[in-house]
Amino acid sequence: MNPITRFFHYCSDESNLFNRNLQKNGDVYDQTLLWVLLGLLGLGLVMVFSASASQLDPHNFDQRTVYLFKQAKFVLFGLVLCAYLIAKVPMWIWQRLTKYILVMLLLLMCFVPFLGETVNGARRWLSLGFIKIQPSELFKLVTIMYMASFLKRKLNVLDDFKRVSWVALPTGVGIGLIYATRDLGSALVVFAIVVALLFIANLPWRWFLLILGAGVSLAVLVIATTDFRLRRFEVALTPWIDANGTGFQGLGSLLSMESGGLFGKGLGKAIFKRGFLPEAHTDFILAVIGEELGLITVALLIFTYLWIVWRALSIGKMARDQNMYFNAFIATGIGVWVAAQSFINIGVNIGLLPNKGLTLPLVSYGGSSLLVMMAAFTMLLRVDYETRRSMRGYDDVLDPRDRKQAQPEARAQGAKT
Repeated sequence: MNPITRFFHYCSDESNLFNRNLQKNGDVYDQTLLWVLLGLLGLGLVMVFSASASQLDPHNFDQRTVYLFKQAKFVLFGLVLCAYLIAKVPMWIWQRLTKYILVMLLLLMCFVPFLGETVNGARRWLSLGFIKIQPSELFKLVTIMYMASFLKRKLNVLDDFKRVSWVALPTGVGIGLIYATRDLGSALVVFAIVVALLFIANLPWRWFLLILGAGVSLAVLVIATTDFRLRRFEVALTPWIDANGTGFQGLGSLLSMESGGLFGKGLGKAIFKRGFLPEAHTDFILAVIGEELGLITVALLIFTYLWIVWRALSIGKMARDQNMYFNAFIATGIGVWVAAQSFINIGVNIGLLPNKGLTLPLVSYGGSSLLVMMAAFTMLLRVDYETRRSMRGYDDVLDPRDRKQAQPEARAQGAKT
């Protein structure tokens, strides 16, 4: 039975182990983290409606709520899917499926530069008839899964560069395909994930610095040799020098933040979202939050993301202490992803970075980005659950192959004692 068939067999035949143990053992995952994530989703729904309603026909209710209802559908679908995944699919299933998902996604990404839909000058979306997806968003999560699977298998041979260098092939191809769609921001996020996980895995310094230096040098070269990207960096810090052109969004974001003051103007009362802040419900939703709810709310939101990153890294460390290396790298990778993407989005909104088209996790409007991020946090909660189960002495969360391998070792250890 191949892994894909086994996956569906497992999901259809296994009982709901998660819910049963939840009732038996009490808190088996970080419920505070769950409520924080749900709170961000709720804030996102409110702010998407506030930011988008004024951009559409103010006298037509159906027009004003179009983005709200779309976002609500994404959230509802994501919650149902994630509840099923966290209850039914253990992490070892994802580990076995990773290589198949990676290959299929890379093949899909090959079509984006040629058949993808162009929005705002970037061809990043691929229409599959009934649904439109952004493969680069999915590749961020799949990169974490691939790196976790790869590093678990190669953890003892990281000093052998020939064996480790194979990690560059699929990740490098993926980054190249993302860059081909003019999505440098997502390419940088994927690179940050790869580098951070190699660092956490204790890759020898000489190889780590070589990879880091090569990636940074290539990014600088790409920016320096592309006129519109170089212009964006020049204007990012001083948007008023091109207020009607490249700096229009950045200047609108800064003015929106400044006008809100410490406590904001009140929900729905922002001025700059009314034509002065394009993409207010997506890339620049933080500016709308700052204008309506104040800098205190922005600071609280930044602290929330920092706390989420800290929890992800802590969950990763707990998993590593239990020798659950795939789970550990998954949790750590998700933390790095949230940190990198949040940093870039916040940096864009406060004028430190040029616009990269990256959403604010769980808050900005978006289909692919929202659903993939929800799936990632579902994995994080599942990792936390499995780690706590392992700490209680249960081995039912381990890969059956690992359990079979551990049994003779345990018997041998018992014979010695």
